[in-house]
Amino acid sequence: MPTPPPITLAHLTALELTPPEMISVAAAAGYARVGLRLLPVAPGAAAYKLQDDPAMLRETLARIAATGVTVGDLEIVMLRPDTHVASLLPFLETGTRLGARHVLVAGYDREESRLVESFAALCDAAAPFGLTADLEFMPWTAVPDLAAAARVVGAASRPNAGILIDALHFDRSGSRLSDVRTLPREWLHYWQLCDAPAERPATVDGLLHQARAERLFPGEGGIDLVSLIQAVPPDLPVSLEIPTLELARTVPAVERARRAMRHTRAVLAQATDCAVAR
Repeated sequence: MPTPPPITLAHLTALELTPPEMISVAAAAGYARVGLRLLPVAPGAAAYKLQDDPAMLRETLARIAATGVTVGDLEIVMLRPDTHVASLLPFLETGTRLGARHVLVAGYDREESRLVESFAALCDAAAPFGLTADLEFMPWTAVPDLAAAARVVGAASRPNAGILIDALHFDRSGSRLSDVRTLPREWLHYWQLCDAPAERPATVDGLLHQARAERLFPGEGGIDLVSLIQAVPPDLPVSLEIPTLELARTVPAVERARRAMRHTRAVLAQATDCAVAR
């Protein structure tokens, strides 16, 4: 039997938790890593700016040392037409202090040549800190699907550039399994797993709400997760990004994290069993 990949608890799954709390909850629920949101998706949105909070950074580092849970990725760099990569250096330096591996990147510049230039500059800035830059495609962004992400990453041509596949966005964007299988292995550093109803939201607002607030645990929805799991490399670390804001009103973060882990292990095992049975 293949060794299961490392599993990360993404911050969006329990964004009410501070980074030190995320570390403790991940340890209690059996995760190897966490993802931490240090930059917001929009002005005023939730984020924990450890680069500007020495006390919380010290506490986060102490929890890492005490639990053995490490930091997988940092969120979220939004590449817009006016983005200045130099302004991200404190964020990247903090990533090194945390021992992070990856930076999650979203593309919001519709002029693709400029987006490629910004992404390449981010890769260059992240490289000395030992970080990859992983471009996540999302249907409402300037990088709406896997094909667009592959164009940008290919054009940037940086050794630490990558593509981040999120199961929800993969399904909602209509991207193809055959394209996943042909991606260069060096472009894949980790991926995100969740589930959702088979019916796709008809509006951008609907897509945003589902993605940021109400997903399902793996195996509870209608996305063909087994085929996607079989298409990605079997050793690829998986991050569980499963916001469930309604459930969070009554169920503590640690129980939601445990539920996500149980469902994920079941779906990973199902994918393995199906592959063996062929």
